[in-house]
Amino acid sequence: MTALSVSTSSAASLRVDAVVVGIAKGDKGPVLAPGAESVAEAFGGRLAEVLATLGATGAEGEAVKVPAPAGLKAGVVLAVGLGDAAEDGAYGPEALRRAAGVAARTLAGTGKAALALPAVGPAEVEAAALGGLLGAYAFTAYRTDGRNGKAPVGELVVLAGRKGQKDAKAAVERATVLAGEMNRARDLVNTPSNDLHPKSFAAAAQAAGKEYGLKVEVLDEKALAKGSYGGILGVGQGSANPPRLVKVAYTHPKAKTTLAFVGKGITYDSGGISLKPAGHNETMKCDMSGAAAVLAAVVAASRLGLAVNVTGWLALAENMPSGSATRPGDVLRMYGGRTVEVLNTDAEGRLVLADAIVRAGEEGPDAIVDVATLTGAMVLALGTRTFGVMSDRDAFRDRVVDAAGRAGEQAWPMPLPAELRKGMDSAVADIANMGERMGGGLVAGLFLKEFVAEGIAWAHLDIAGPAFHEGQPYGYTPKGGTGSAVRTLVQLAEDAAAGALL
Repeated sequence: MTALSVSTSSAASLRVDAVVVGIAKGDKGPVLAPGAESVAEAFGGRLAEVLATLGATGAEGEAVKVPAPAGLKAGVVLAVGLGDAAEDGAYGPEALRRAAGVAARTLAGTGKAALALPAVGPAEVEAAALGGLLGAYAFTAYRTDGRNGKAPVGELVVLAGRKGQKDAKAAVERATVLAGEMNRARDLVNTPSNDLHPKSFAAAAQAAGKEYGLKVEVLDEKALAKGSYGGILGVGQGSANPPRLVKVAYTHPKAKTTLAFVGKGITYDSGGISLKPAGHNETMKCDMSGAAAVLAAVVAASRLGLAVNVTGWLALAENMPSGSATRPGDVLRMYGGRTVEVLNTDAEGRLVLADAIVRAGEEGPDAIVDVATLTGAMVLALGTRTFGVMSDRDAFRDRVVDAAGRAGEQAWPMPLPAELRKGMDSAVADIANMGERMGGGLVAGLFLKEFVAEGIAWAHLDIAGPAFHEGQPYGYTPKGGTGSAVRTLVQLAEDAAAGALL
């Protein structure tokens, strides 16, 4: 990963390959953001004018390079857009994250760059650092033909004020952990399914656990059968790669709260017997994004030393059609004894999550949060950049949405209308895995609610939209796996450690 540090030096005095400044959209053209003062001075006070001449406007996502004048030790000045100018010169964390991400992507192939963005406090320093590290991400594990493109920028230096230097360094350290774990999730999501199947995913969790002192338990297909995990087994029984349930536990001696994170880990989703149509299969390696986010979040909690107990449950299976696959109309006996009629084998994520949610509830956590690329209906409802949050407790749902916003992720509260539950009534089993077509994302949430133990706070995050980005990179978001929900889960763990979650 790109190296990261913080400095109180002026942008003009640093010996770097490039120095990054922020520009914003003003009424009369681009306006330089705070942090660029020494760079502007080297241009004789005409930097904004020069940038305007080159077509710069300060719009978000914009990046304009100019050769550095003699007064700078950098070779190039890169101006990145922050959007509309702030009257007080203070820009929000997300604007800084995105601008730093654009800078890091633009400077691929550069050895060392300084971020002279308006980082006035620790939150802004962390935002610039995190955006830069995430923007520098590249997945090149399978490139062998020399078309790897330019290497990520080698080192980023975040420039901060002289006051609060200790807090700035702590902010950079937190950003380093978050970026590292988001990139872990991205790597897992981007790995093709012929290499990332339930067994190899479990091995990756074991390796992470060994590195960071986490307790990892893996239930293979024999243990799952012995424990009667009918949901996970039912989804995975059509594949040559058998399923796994992985428990990853982090504990802290001063913890007063215990959280359980449950992640959907369908390492490839063909739809099973209810086969997906052509054009809907190509990106289904990403259907384990929830489990990737959960693993990354538990590791992050450990690396940050949070005073909270966090247990991650990775429900791993490959959903394939074969002679042994679950058929529409089959009835599965879930972990805990409830029966589910499978009306559609492509509604498989809720089946593996249900088993894991029941198992997680047996340990009596204070809250359970599940994360899944669960429904196309949620993408239709909220688009590709926002995930939905559901809960049977409005107050808890709202705290989760608030935590996502503070972490820099777009989330929206969704209801669980009681009238939709009747659509899942089954003539032969306790419940069916499908209900009404309209409101399908809410139906899935209602199904999961049935498996949450009484008295435990619960929230469901449907990240089907933002988990995998198929378009061109923007801000700090790459093409492919995004690491969606990692920051939200870490923020929830931090809130719990501070006694501010429940």
